Amino acid sequence: MTTTLPTSGPSEASSAHRAPGQKPQVPGARVRRLLHRLTPGDRRVLRLYVFTRLGLWLVAYCTAWLFPKEGDVKTPAPWLSHWEQWDWAHYQHIAEHGYFGSFPGIDPASDNRVAFFPGFPFTLHAVHTVIADWTAAGLLISLVSGAVAVVALARIAGLGRPDGARAGQRAVVFLLLSPTAVFLAAGYSESLFLAFALPAWLAAKNRNWLLAGLLGAAATTTRVSGLFLATAIAVEFLTASDGHRGTRRLRALSWCALPAVPAAAYTVYLHAHTGDWLAWKHAQERGWYRDFHTPAEAFRHTWQNAFGHLQNTGYAWEFQLELAGMATGLLLLSLLLYRRRWPEAVFIALNLWALGTSYWYLSVPRAALLWWPLWTGLAHWSLRRDWVRDAYLAMVAPLMVVLAVTFTSGRWAG
Repeated sequence: MTTTLPTSGPSEASSAHRAPGQKPQVPGARVRRLLHRLTPGDRRVLRLYVFTRLGLWLVAYCTAWLFPKEGDVKTPAPWLSHWEQWDWAHYQHIAEHGYFGSFPGIDPASDNRVAFFPGFPFTLHAVHTVIADWTAAGLLISLVSGAVAVVALARIAGLGRPDGARAGQRAVVFLLLSPTAVFLAAGYSESLFLAFALPAWLAAKNRNWLLAGLLGAAATTTRVSGLFLATAIAVEFLTASDGHRGTRRLRALSWCALPAVPAAAYTVYLHAHTGDWLAWKHAQERGWYRDFHTPAEAFRHTWQNAFGHLQNTGYAWEFQLELAGMATGLLLLSLLLYRRRWPEAVFIALNLWALGTSYWYLSVPRAALLWWPLWTGLAHWSLRRDWVRDAYLAMVAPLMVVLAVTFTSGRWAG
């Protein structure tokens, strides 16, 4: 029997396109459908994510009262101001004034804004149209991006495992309680990068090369590490047996090259304004001593600054963390090579080469946040050896609080 819907007026136009008996759309229905697609494991890691965010915000609140920037004060600085540290100023200035716009207090000779890829500041500019406070907008970006990232990380850790839900939760625990996890909460680019990079890798593992390339391109807009990810995806493609042959294989391989497009576009943009094809690299060299040195020189300079009494104790301790981060990366690379995990090994090797050939090691522990094979590897190991989780929680996780206090009190934290 055919049912004829009555002719509807303008206010009922959407009803005319619904099947008989179908419930009308209500506000928030799409959000609820999205939430229904989350597995119980996804919900557990998101719950853990929310609790750790609350914990970090509590640390920032306590830091405001216990470690004021000035001596004898009766009222702490505003809570949001404790997230306005170091690189945040560059991101805000780019979002507010662009890469080449002038603003009060800037010295053109020391302006190295072009060292930061545009993905995060452009997103910040967009969110600022809704959230008036710049810092709150940056924190919101990291909050939402981090939620996407932890779900993707959990799913990567659980791929092909009967205990996948447990492995995913463990990987997220290790990431969120890692020493530099405060940068996932601050208005920095790490969370946004992971929100694109981890789903890109998940798409590659599922042999969806177009989606992997598109997400990898989005990751590259935020950090140069997106090029390392693209290389890993290409190696994953070349070592995969997914049935692609001939023209289809070449087309699929071309998707893996998509992440190079944003980097090339940014290079062309900078050249058009500066006449320098290497403007990004030169800004890195001027601001952060990232000119080329041999690995031996970089190690020697870092060791001297860590233990040679050349720096004050705060900076010296940070250089000690840099050494620990590099050692962790080299151990991880060795294990990946031993297990013939070539794509992940390529990603880690490129990271270590970039970080280990500057004047000294800089931001290696921060970069480790992006090393998803580290977090998935620890998760799998801890499921075989419970003591791994216990040792991590007892010895490594407390460093997260220390560095959170360090960062929110305005000291260098990597």
